[in-house]
Amino acid sequence: MRVTQAPVPPDEIVQAARLLEAGELVGLPTETVYGLAADADNPRAVAKIYAAKGRPPDHPVIVHLHRNADPLRWAAALPDVARKLIEAFWPGALTLVLPRRPGMAEACAAGQDTIALRCPDHPVAQAVLALFKGGQGGLAAPSANRFGRISPTTAAHVRAELGDAVALVLDGGPCSVGVESTIVDCSHLGATGLPRILRPGGLGAAEIAAVLGCRPEQLQRGLAADRSAESPDETRGGGDVSDDGAAHAVPRVPGALASHYAPATRLLLRRAAAVDADWPAARRVGVLAPRAQPAANARAVWLALPADAAGYAHGLYAALRDLDAQGLAEIWAEIPPEGFAWDAVHDRLRRAAAGSR
Repeated sequence: MRVTQAPVPPDEIVQAARLLEAGELVGLPTETVYGLAADADNPRAVAKIYAAKGRPPDHPVIVHLHRNADPLRWAAALPDVARKLIEAFWPGALTLVLPRRPGMAEACAAGQDTIALRCPDHPVAQAVLALFKGGQGGLAAPSANRFGRISPTTAAHVRAELGDAVALVLDGGPCSVGVESTIVDCSHLGATGLPRILRPGGLGAAEIAAVLGCRPEQLQRGLAADRSAESPDETRGGGDVSDDGAAHAVPRVPGALASHYAPATRLLLRRAAAVDADWPAARRVGVLAPRAQPAANARAVWLALPADAAGYAHGLYAALRDLDAQGLAEIWAEIPPEGFAWDAVHDRLRRAAAGSR
């Protein structure tokens, strides 16, 4: 396996597109995290993703499209709200769950009649998609890491995680967003005509609500039960009652397991006061917090991330990987501030803590 250097030379963009058309796996940079890309129309290629990641077969993958591709090649319908969101946020950190066109990308759907589509906002990803099948093909591209573990935000992370399972890794530099896309379900709108957020991510609920003319809380009804520390497994075909009173299944989506994004080192979520009280005596502990350490301690590690939500999210996975590699006994993640802007960070830390136990 070879890892390209950023900026990616044009001949390696061509090489990546040809490898993908031949059914191989390519490490693909996006603005969110690095993806493990394969031809979404090729069941054998998609099966290689599942094998390389150790991904459960009932866990669907997102199909990534070129900015000029027609979503209706993949989706059976495109509701008006979906069109509004595409116009406002594609290319970008937004995935839409839509009714799937029969026979399309069945290997990516995990047996469901829905499909998750995204248009990534990264020049390397867009360049590959432009060449791949003449710009109309789709790339299945979940995060390029072992299933349930920390997502990669650099090409080096992909190489360390997956090794020779990947034919080529394109180095597009560190990911600018740093956490996965926001997943919005437009497959069943109910009486209100509003979609719902199934996974918070790089695009905030407030931004989506502003485009749709509603309150952010109206889009988060699928997340309400998931805010507890012991959240249920959203991906196991749970039911919901929509605004029109009809019961229907919630689509299974990536990243919704209670345990996910996890380091091997035990991770605990702790309030700032508890961290400060225990920090002076801490041994072989790594602290992740949106502030500087309160006092010196040579026997522990403190990683300060930015105090704003976007900056914190950008550095989160790299910081977790850094601490996980230091042979620590525990990682203490200080509970971040509340607010819609912090939803994705709260979500990732909660699932990481559950997965590291």
